[in-house]
Amino acid sequence: MNTLFDKIWDAHTVKVLDGDSCVLYIDRQYIHEVTSPQAFASLRERGVGIFRPSQVTASPDHNIPTHDQHLPIADPQSAAQVATLYGNCADNGITIFPIGSPRNGIIHVIGPETGLTQPGMTIVCGDSHTSTHGALGCVAFGIGTSEVEMALASQCILQSKPKSMRINVEGELRPGVCSKDIILYIISKIGTGGGTGHFVEFAGSAIRSLSMEARMSVCNMSIEMGARGGMIAPDQTTFDYLKGREFAPQGKAWDEAVERWSALRSEPDAVFDREITFEAADIEPMITYGTNPSMGVAVGGTIPEAEGDAAARASFDKALDYMGFHAGEKMEGKKVDYVFVGSCTNGRIEDLRAFASIVKGRKKAPGVTAWIVPGSKQVERQAIEEGLRDILEEAGFTLRQPGCSACLAMNDDKIPAGKYCVATSNRNFEGRQGPNARTLLAGPLVAAAAAVTGVITDPRELM
Repeated sequence: MNTLFDKIWDAHTVKVLDGDSCVLYIDRQYIHEVTSPQAFASLRERGVGIFRPSQVTASPDHNIPTHDQHLPIADPQSAAQVATLYGNCADNGITIFPIGSPRNGIIHVIGPETGLTQPGMTIVCGDSHTSTHGALGCVAFGIGTSEVEMALASQCILQSKPKSMRINVEGELRPGVCSKDIILYIISKIGTGGGTGHFVEFAGSAIRSLSMEARMSVCNMSIEMGARGGMIAPDQTTFDYLKGREFAPQGKAWDEAVERWSALRSEPDAVFDREITFEAADIEPMITYGTNPSMGVAVGGTIPEAEGDAAARASFDKALDYMGFHAGEKMEGKKVDYVFVGSCTNGRIEDLRAFASIVKGRKKAPGVTAWIVPGSKQVERQAIEEGLRDILEEAGFTLRQPGCSACLAMNDDKIPAGKYCVATSNRNFEGRQGPNARTLLAGPLVAAAAAVTGVITDPRELM
C-alpha cells in the first residue's frame, strides 16, 4: 500500500525520533553561492569537516551576470559571494562547476542534465525550487541554512515526514498548451496553500505524456502551492533521458539501475492523504495577473472579482492595485515592457525551442526588452548548435549567458519599477524581479507571443 514517496522516504530513514522527527539520509546535496557561506562559516567555527564531499555538488548561479562572463563580476557583493563559494569548495574537496565552465548553470538545471540526479534519491539544496529534481522520481526539497550545515556535516537532516498527496491530470493536452500551463492551472484552482504539509506526486495520462524537461517545470512549481515538494514516478521517458549522461550509471551498472528504478512507483492500492483529479482538456494557455502564483487565468480570460472574507478581499485588492489592474478586465491585449525566458522553471533547451518556434520569421515588438537566458552552458551550446540563436537574432533577440537572471533580481537583470514583465520563472511576488516590478508568469509560448506582439496574446493565434 506504499506510495512512491513512502518507499523513498522510508528507505532513507536512519531513525525516527520522539515527536515523529526523522533522521533522513541524503544522497546528494547541491549548493550555490547564496545559502551556503553561512553554513561553511559555522562549520569552521565548530571545527567540523564535510562528512562526504563526494556527494556535494556546487555551481554559482543566483548572483552571476548573464553577459560578459569572461570578465570579473562587477558587483562587489556578488563577486564576494561567488569567491567565497569557490574557496569553500576548494578547501573541502567539493566538486564545483565554475562560471564559464562547460557544466556551469543553474543548479536545478545541471543536476538532471549531467546525470547527477537519479531516481530514488533524496536530494536537498538551500533553495526552495530543489523540488525540480522530483521529476526524475526523487524526494527532493529545499532546506534552510542550518539544515545546509547539518547535511554538510552528517549527510543527514532532521525532518518531519510530510503527508502524501496525488494530483492526477488525465486526458490529452490541447495544442499550444505546455507543462507550465498545467502547473499554473493547478495552482489557480487549489491556491498557494493547497499542498501545505504534503509531498505531491503528479500522475495521470497527461503527466505521463510529458517530456522529461516538461515534468521538471511541473515539479519545480509544486512549492508554489505550499507543498514540501513534487515528484513523478520514473518510467521509460526518465530512463531514455538519463541514459548516457556523464554521471549516470554505465554498462552493467546501468541495467541494474533501471531494474531498480522500475520498481519506484506507487502501489495500485496505495492510499494518499489527499487526491485531486483535473482534466487536461480544461487547461488553456495561462498567465498570472496578481502577486502570487495562484492569481492566474487563461490568456483569453478576465480578472475575477475578489472572493472570501474581508482579509482575503483586501489582499486581493492590494495585489491588483500593485499590478495596476482591475477586476473584470481582459488579460489579452495588455501592454508588455519586458519578456524574460529562463530560470530553473523554463530555462531548458525545450523551452528555447518553443520560444523560437513562435518568433521564427517574425520580429521582436518595438518597445519590448527581451532577455533569453539559457539555464546552463549545455543549453547555450545546444541552442547555438541547433540554430536557435540564429533564429532569435534574426527576429531581433539576443541569447544571453546562463544564470538565474531576472527570476529574483539578485544580479544585474532587474525589471524597472512599474514595468510589466512576462516571465517564464516561478514567482510573481511584489518586488521579486526588482523594486515595484510587475511580473506576469507564463510559459515560453505565451512569452514568445507577447515578445513579438508587444501585448498579452494567445500563442495559438500565431501557431
